[in-house]
Amino acid sequence: MLASALAFSALVFAAPLAAEDPPANLTRLIAARETETAQAQSNYTYRQTVTLDELNPSGLTEGTYREVRDIIFSPAQERSEQMIGQPYQTLTHLKLTDEDFRDLREVQPFILTKDQAFLYETQFKGEETMDGVDCFVVQIRPRQILDGQRLFDGMLWVSKKDYSVIRSEGQAVPQIHTLKSENLFPHFTTLRQKVEGDYWFPVMTYGDDTLYFRGGAQRVRLSIRYSEYHRFGSDSKITFDK
Repeated sequence: MLASALAFSALVFAAPLAAEDPPANLTRLIAARETETAQAQSNYTYRQTVTLDELNPSGLTEGTYREVRDIIFSPAQERSEQMIGQPYQTLTHLKLTDEDFRDLREVQPFILTKDQAFLYETQFKGEETMDGVDCFVVQIRPRQILDGQRLFDGMLWVSKKDYSVIRSEGQAVPQIHTLKSENLFPHFTTLRQKVEGDYWFPVMTYGDDTLYFRGGAQRVRLSIRYSEYHRFGSDSKITFDK
């Protein structure tokens, strides 16, 4: 549950394109490119800055959670995190859960690699120009959700040129309801920019959503910034399928 109401009208622009049939193996092409992107990103460290605001019915901030972590990948491509300072926490209505922190790592910066693709079904939805890039628009949904899984349900904007994902919009699933508690997750949008050559890395996740708990509605704003990408020396290399 995280978001930040920022003005992205100048950053994001969508316009209809002339119709064009997508490749029959579009999902496979996307997954192959996303795998290359993940391999390229594994050669970088970066900083992840998270802010979650609780808003009252008037739209004023009542509580905030904020943390900063440095994300580090070893030459063996093992991921580790280092908290920068202490988290700032004044939330009064919400409590961040293990699922929230897992979503921060895996779902908000979602990358549809080949080892993830079998979990999802996709449907071509049309074409748009997004951030000046001609894109296929693809809906992606979990085929099924097993106990303990955290998956993505939403839309991808995919460059027609090289099948890079440049934007995603959706939600982490499943929403969790039990007799004693509820664990709800907001809708979000993740933007990417070119960081290495033609590879698009996540740079911002934002959302502004209302979560409807049994005890009442709670509006939240989410902001996640992925910044300070720095390449480090590594013996790892990107390999491409024939």
